[in-house]
Amino acid sequence: MDQTEPNKFKGGYFLAILFLFLGLVAFLSFINIEKLMYEKANLTQLVESLEKNELKELVVRGQEAKWERKDGKKFVTIIPPDSSIVDRAVNNKIAVTIQEPSNDGLWLAIILNGLLPVLLIVGLFYFFAKQVQIGAGKGFNFGKARTRLVSGGSKRVTFRDVAGVDEAKEELQEIIEFLKDPKKFSRLGGRIPKGVLLVGPPGTGKTLLAKAIAGEANVPFFSISGSDFVEMFVGVGASRVRDLFQQAKRAAPCIIFIDEIDAVGRHRGAGLGGGHDEREQTLNQLLVEMDGFESNEGVILIAATNRPDVLDPALLRPGRFDRRVVVPRPDFRGRLEILKVHAARVPLSSDVDLEIIAKGTPGFCGADLEILVNEAALRAARLNKISVDASDFEYAKDKVLMGAERKSLLLSEKEKRLTAYHEAGHALVAKRLPNADPVHKLTIVPRGMALGLVQQLPAGDRYTYTKDYWLDQLAVLFGGRVAEEIIFGEITTGASSDIERATEIARKMVTEWGMSDKLGPINLSTKKEHVFLGKELASPRDFSEKLQEEVDHEVSLILKAQYRRAYEIISSERETLIRLAEAVLEKETLDSLEIDQIVGVSNHQNA
Repeated sequence: MDQTEPNKFKGGYFLAILFLFLGLVAFLSFINIEKLMYEKANLTQLVESLEKNELKELVVRGQEAKWERKDGKKFVTIIPPDSSIVDRAVNNKIAVTIQEPSNDGLWLAIILNGLLPVLLIVGLFYFFAKQVQIGAGKGFNFGKARTRLVSGGSKRVTFRDVAGVDEAKEELQEIIEFLKDPKKFSRLGGRIPKGVLLVGPPGTGKTLLAKAIAGEANVPFFSISGSDFVEMFVGVGASRVRDLFQQAKRAAPCIIFIDEIDAVGRHRGAGLGGGHDEREQTLNQLLVEMDGFESNEGVILIAATNRPDVLDPALLRPGRFDRRVVVPRPDFRGRLEILKVHAARVPLSSDVDLEIIAKGTPGFCGADLEILVNEAALRAARLNKISVDASDFEYAKDKVLMGAERKSLLLSEKEKRLTAYHEAGHALVAKRLPNADPVHKLTIVPRGMALGLVQQLPAGDRYTYTKDYWLDQLAVLFGGRVAEEIIFGEITTGASSDIERATEIARKMVTEWGMSDKLGPINLSTKKEHVFLGKELASPRDFSEKLQEEVDHEVSLILKAQYRRAYEIISSERETLIRLAEAVLEKETLDSLEIDQIVGVSNHQNA
């Protein structure tokens, strides 16, 4: 329920009634219903009927004469002021009636010429005023917070619908329990947290957790977006913050949820292009309301963001946000639980093993897994299946990871062979290096922006990476370019993204991760700060030009060494590369078992 939505039909009804009245007046001014019963006739016709003794009745009102013949036909005629027609009708013993002239025309003329223009101007002014109010914040509702009061319904989300974030659920569950039974915690001196900040990558379920809180809590739950506070007029956002907390105080105990709080809670400061007075005043008011001179007992603020680095330090301190709940990407067990939640509404075939799917989707967040299940269900429906089987999930995983197939893209035979050998080079090097991720699939079907892909999936969740892993990863990235050079004797632009990625990894190895033997454990990276958030306009460098040259030299040495390593592997197994490339040219897509049959068991499988 929107707390600030006005009665938008009130103004519409007023305008409709106004214009209906004006239309009715205009209609009556031009149409006289009584006149519709009389046919117009000229003076000659009236005189002829009078001479022939055909008149039955004559009614005169001013210069208007209404007359009826003996055959029942009625006419109206305009006569001269001093006409003898009345006398002649009396002499012929015709019923004659003289009436006073009517003032209806005078009043209509006054309305049309005087009142009607005024009413039209007033109506137009009111209409445009309403439009201006709607566009600029609905007039006097400028400073009203656009909160939505979430109430329980048939589609209520609860903690049973949230999986993979057990720690976050536990902390938020404690807040719900506090609201339900505050004495349980206050008897030992505990107080309710004033604010909880949900932090995590996009798609991990921060907003879903907030919906679950709304579903579980038996207290009012106000929901609003951070962008709803910011307007082009300075002071509007601060007024909305005040109104929001006033509503919350009246409904206490209650919960306020602000989604995407980084829209209003960014660093205060000049930055590039000057400050933003409206956002800064809104943030100042939010800071005061959360922990200022007046206390807000019973009002809990929950906010969500995926950019905690841009938030103002004053907003993050204890007393405002007492808790920071991290909502990370789920691990294997979390992915399995999330898949169970989403797959509960999908009829699954007997060959679907959710554990295998969970193991094969490392790095997937909750939103990715929801899309995975949905894409699998959509494919099964397109093929008129009665249930979703393993092939549908495999198709969905490829679509989520690599993009949709571009079947309309037609490659020449040369480009197709180049792509096949390029991707086969990646796969062969990956199969021969012990620390590279296992090859799951090799395809030359264009997907997304790529003409072909090698899909590598780690054997499990990984949180730290060794130097050997990154060196093997660099060699795998160079495998495609090396294959082109060895087989065709030329190089193409197809390896541009591989080279870019390899250079980025090598530079981080030297400047951030301390993996250079010559330079050792030292951080030489330049800080990439946001100048629009009050940060430094230029990126300072805390080391000399000579040290920068050594960094560049070390990066070049690492890249060249791994290029030679990939070259040695492919040149020594040229025949294996050709068999693998010809097989993928024939079938277009090879899975891990088919690749193993051609290449053999990989080194990391032997390890």
